[in-house]
Amino acid sequence: MANRHLLRSLVMQALFEWDFNNLDRSVLPDIVRRLANEFAYGVEDLSFALDLVDGVISRLEQLDKVITTVAPDWPIEQIAIVDRNILRLGLYELLFGNTKDVPARVAINEAIELAKTFGGENSGRFINGVLGAIYKEIGEPDKDEIPAKLKKKDIPYEQMEQELLAGAVVYCQKDDGALELALVHDIFGYWTLSKGRVEEGEELADTAKRELKEEISLDIEIKDELGDNEYVATDPEKGKIRKKVSYFLAEAKNPDELKLSSKEGLDKAKWFPINEISDLKIYDDILPIITQALKKLA
Repeated sequence: MANRHLLRSLVMQALFEWDFNNLDRSVLPDIVRRLANEFAYGVEDLSFALDLVDGVISRLEQLDKVITTVAPDWPIEQIAIVDRNILRLGLYELLFGNTKDVPARVAINEAIELAKTFGGENSGRFINGVLGAIYKEIGEPDKDEIPAKLKKKDIPYEQMEQELLAGAVVYCQKDDGALELALVHDIFGYWTLSKGRVEEGEELADTAKRELKEEISLDIEIKDELGDNEYVATDPEKGKIRKKVSYFLAEAKNPDELKLSSKEGLDKAKWFPINEISDLKIYDDILPIITQALKKLA
């Protein structure tokens, strides 16, 4: 079987050429074949690529409507040509492809890889955000499935491998005395706290300081401990693992405009006055941590 990732890249390039030059849809199969001769010499079976390009074009208006609905701030004609055609391709596989052959998560991951290869600096995060939101809307199919070769026997909670993380509720005090908190926003529409994995030999507080600096360019001063949050996550290679996050209360030394790094899964960062926190969409397990921080600040 031909390398499907290679064939997807041919389809994306064909869609880009068609879109950029405003060509007739009927020429797309010929573009795929020409690109295959140039970049996939020796690959004789192009049926997967031809089926993909036919599927995308036959449902183009429907795909664009979904993209516009999920990303209303980005009219389809304003999305970069590479990004919008990767979205079309990934969305077609996500909504209309053979899910037994290409599971939903595979379709999303393939689109992200194409974005990283052919798109701009933020393309991967943008593609991930849009397709991730659609994935959630359709019920997160195959979310709990693990490839057969990676499946393991159920391990008791106490025996699961544990991964340590650390993060912080960061506040700043404005000139008028009002307090604000720094939060980050993920691709699923929730405001949450910055956190990161504890590196070997690193103290928890140092991890929190490093993570806030790397993720949103904040230098912080640790003020107090807030407690731990522990949950079970599924790692594609290790199976289920326990993640324990230690949170701190910290004050920002340079409370300027937040500068979000290109960390996958996040799309913005912002300061919020304390009286606006209750109106935000926040994960249930994060709310107690923020509440504890507010009590200490009060």
